[in-house]
Amino acid sequence: MHTIINQYIDSNEFSRLIGMQFKIVQPGEIVYEVVVTKQHLATPNAAHGGLISALVDGALGVAGLSLVCHQNQVVSTVEYKLNYLNPAKLNALLIANAKVISAGKRILVIECEVISMPENKLVAKAIGTFNAYDAQKAGFSLL
Repeated sequence: MHTIINQYIDSNEFSRLIGMQFKIVQPGEIVYEVVVTKQHLATPNAAHGGLISALVDGALGVAGLSLVCHQNQVVSTVEYKLNYLNPAKLNALLIANAKVISAGKRILVIECEVISMPENKLVAKAIGTFNAYDAQKAGFSLL
């Protein structure tokens, strides 16, 4: 795995806090997962929308990062649009599939879909715009 990805994993306390983990399918395409626990609930049996939003932002960002890290770049969120389609229930495994659909010199457009398992229900869809920039500006080491 690329050194920037490893540094991202090591420094991403927020993902650890809420229990998110990712796999890179290929550069520009990732899968990010989280299990809905009691700490994520907004109602007695459904997750707070912030959990889904955090999962989507992470998935979009890591999809972009996995594409540009080989050019010693990282990404930051410019904006994203998120549609909530179904509730994420307690104990569900949320699987966010994200893929870069357009990559210019600095701007990436990335899409994401969140599925709830075992129900196999579409929970959310999103599309985002991300800015690619030099990894050292974000504090990453290129060693």
